[in-house]
Amino acid sequence: MTDGALVTIACIQLAPVIGNAAESLKRIDVGVRDAAGRGANIVVLPELANCGYMFADREELLASAQSLDGPYIRELVRTASELGIVIVSGFSELAAGDEVYNSAVIVDRNGVLAQYRKTHLWNTEKSCGFTAGDGYPPVVETQYGRLGLMICYDLEFPEWVRRIALDGADLLCAPVNWPLYPRPAAERPGEIIRVQSDAAVNRMFIAAADRVGQERGQDWLGGTVIVDADGYPITSIQLGEEHTAMVTVDLALARDKSISPLNDVHADRRLDLYNRR
Repeated sequence: MTDGALVTIACIQLAPVIGNAAESLKRIDVGVRDAAGRGANIVVLPELANCGYMFADREELLASAQSLDGPYIRELVRTASELGIVIVSGFSELAAGDEVYNSAVIVDRNGVLAQYRKTHLWNTEKSCGFTAGDGYPPVVETQYGRLGLMICYDLEFPEWVRRIALDGADLLCAPVNWPLYPRPAAERPGEIIRVQSDAAVNRMFIAAADRVGQERGQDWLGGTVIVDADGYPITSIQLGEEHTAMVTVDLALARDKSISPLNDVHADRRLDLYNRR
């Protein structure tokens, strides 16, 4: 990617169908092809996009899981190759020893460019059978820029987001499943506010692809948003509705960390003080 090169990002806000992988894949395929047809270069899908979220028990979770070289990831790679795009998606990953991870991948025509296993497990993810990942979130060079990857609750840990920014990400891609919670009237959801903060304090674009619908009594926020390096939403927020958020940006703007003639959000950090007790 060169400075001034424009990139179109799409986040697809859809409703996976738990227990029906074929229908989930159909919805994903329709959304990805529509976004690519409208010029998207990078397409981000929700957390656990291929299988849904509210698993009854470990047995059901295991039945949903696929290996990194399984049919879902192979289909993503085929689609990315056909359309000439980068696809980011969450999925339920079956690993050695029947461990299951809440995972995500970045793929393009060359295959899987990066894989990440969610490190910070949310609520019943701890009890239904997911194993917490123990690897750092990746940053990978693509034809459209340097992309970072993490999942949902990871965004609420500033140390984790800072790491991916320090590793050079222009755009943090975040598949999410945000539960719908009560909030004061007229207030923006806290999940979106935190994404804005993550972006602003790191001078980095963030694309958070959320899901919609109701699944086994759980309503989902549907708060998909793309945020610029100043921390402002640059796509419309259509809470609870299926839609695709799209925007064209110059990701190279994220490489300038200055916020005044004499301030830089990374260079000004006081590492000599932060670990002092």
